[in-house]
Amino acid sequence: MTVGTQPDVSVIIGAYEAMPYLVECLASVEAQTIDPGRMEVVAVDDGSTDGTGEYLEEFAARAPMPVTVIHQENSGGPSGPRNVGLGKAAGRYVFFLDADDRLGPEALERMVAMADRNGTDVVLGRVEGVNRVPPKSMWGRNLERTDVFSSHIKFTLSAQKLFRRALLDRHGIRFDESLWTGEDALFTMEAYLRADGVSVLADHTCYYLVGREDGNHVTKQGGYTLRFDSARALMELVAAMVPAGPRRDTLMVRPFLITLLPQFGPRFLKDGDEVRRHKLELAEPLMDAYWTPGVARRLKVDERLRLHLVATRRTDLLPDVVEFVRAKKRPEAVLERRGTRVYLAYPHFRSAAAGVPDEAYLAEPREARAVEGYREAAAHSFLRRAARKVRRMLPSAGTGTGAAAA
Repeated sequence: MTVGTQPDVSVIIGAYEAMPYLVECLASVEAQTIDPGRMEVVAVDDGSTDGTGEYLEEFAARAPMPVTVIHQENSGGPSGPRNVGLGKAAGRYVFFLDADDRLGPEALERMVAMADRNGTDVVLGRVEGVNRVPPKSMWGRNLERTDVFSSHIKFTLSAQKLFRRALLDRHGIRFDESLWTGEDALFTMEAYLRADGVSVLADHTCYYLVGREDGNHVTKQGGYTLRFDSARALMELVAAMVPAGPRRDTLMVRPFLITLLPQFGPRFLKDGDEVRRHKLELAEPLMDAYWTPGVARRLKVDERLRLHLVATRRTDLLPDVVEFVRAKKRPEAVLERRGTRVYLAYPHFRSAAAGVPDEAYLAEPREARAVEGYREAAAHSFLRRAARKVRRMLPSAGTGTGAAAA
């Protein structure tokens, strides 16, 4: 990179006790097809003691692109190193690369080209897992320009994406260092909401999410209270940026489904009474503030039912439902109104003692379509209206005779 030339992309690597994974991580950076003069690396060694810092210095001495290595005392989480790296970055775009993961071939070149071609502020590159399960629902096809409301990108809120640095600087988007988990979800959701378009590169693997043999990656760390902190922060952000209504409900599905619901799944069966009470206490303000019929309708019946029981403080009924789901039992389908309404009879359905409303068991069309005998009411209503319209447009036999006689 010549003096005074701005790089296209800054790769930001926060590294703590990253050996030996860092070796393949940096090899994937060095193997990128984008011209080395168009990129830079900013690596932050977060107080490592396993040789991570020394290996970063070795890489900086031989790498074909500019590499800045920063050494600091351990910060305790990924947010600090990422913010430090972002503060030093000079590229038009930044990409956050975890030190135990690696880039796919041509990843940076393809993502920068996609952002430049479409003028978008965020680019998601396809992710594959190595001993880990990556998100999948957003990789159906390339999307040159989309947004968080009309795609599945809300289900991938990790930071390993290409961001336009001007967007981050203009709005002061940084990682929340007070959060010990979920800090990347907050960062990425704000970027999605403020972005002038998002692109999805689905037909080429850009990132390999690597599961460490010691299991020591961020998503496995922290107790349940940290999950509630993460959910609350994300819900508050969405509520502050999106007015109440269907669009907000669409985004609220994510923290309810991904962060809160697992706390009331199989692990809830193993929790003691004190932990169960504490979880309910942590959930109550979130359910009161953000659980709406619009969110409920966007969930499958078993998901909605569990969260309904939490919202109504009926966690005494929850173990029966969780056991049923964990056993992978199929609920009986109850069809009513000539097959246009389907209820899935999970535990306590129409139990007078439980008093759970039928709406909690009502299958929305996308789930009801799998039930034999279901008739989609809206479609049949449309066909009936269309048939009536056609009949009105056709002349009756009597009218035709009269017109001919005249």
